[in-house]
Amino acid sequence: MPHLTSTSAGATGTGLRTALGIPGYAHPLVAPAQWAELARPGTPLDWVVLNVAAGPGTRPDPHCLEAAGRLRGAGVRVLGHLDLTHGARAFADLLCDAHRHLDWYRVDGFLLDRCPTDRGALPEVRRAVTTLRAISDTAHIVLGHGTHPHPGYAENADQLVTFSGSWSDYRWSQVAEWTADYPPDRFCHFVHGVPRGHLDEALRLARWQGAATIYFTDRGGRTDPWETMPGYWDDIVSRIGTGVSE
Repeated sequence: MPHLTSTSAGATGTGLRTALGIPGYAHPLVAPAQWAELARPGTPLDWVVLNVAAGPGTRPDPHCLEAAGRLRGAGVRVLGHLDLTHGARAFADLLCDAHRHLDWYRVDGFLLDRCPTDRGALPEVRRAVTTLRAISDTAHIVLGHGTHPHPGYAENADQLVTFSGSWSDYRWSQVAEWTADYPPDRFCHFVHGVPRGHLDEALRLARWQGAATIYFTDRGGRTDPWETMPGYWDDIVSRIGTGVSE
């Protein structure tokens, strides 16, 4: 199974390389400056998710085409958003969206959002991942569970999102024991509502729990916390770019 090795992430005191995984900002027409910022040289990015309209949309979007092209030109990996709806999504619909992402936006892989976590759904998710690799043999596959799934899922993707939630939950969270069998570059943590004063604490927690791809934001509330950059974007880029000390 291929493992991710980031060339732009900073090395921490323990040798763990940390990078940002962007779950997907608001539409580039609404947030053009934020999408442009992601293409800035030296930004410690692992990948950026492109979510046009709960997927690739029904036709090529010129603003998304431009944003994806700019990121690819900067050497940033772009992932297409695919919604598994906790296993309820029809396989044919999922495959159709994947082809649109590839044909229109030339994505480098996929984030399979709302991925099931139980052992019973594993064969169907394995089927989906196998098919995605068949239509794009270099695709980087991320399973967006949001919590620790059955360990069998780790053998079917490049990365797993094993936490997605609030800072109030994250600061007391515990890592599943089975994750110790895999390197940190296999795991991603998305945390919203992280106060600026707790940013270093959150970064240390991610390292201790063995997650090398992270996204922390001070955004929260009822709206999508991932749709805009955190207020401390420059701070987190600086901390990850130079490494986080113990």
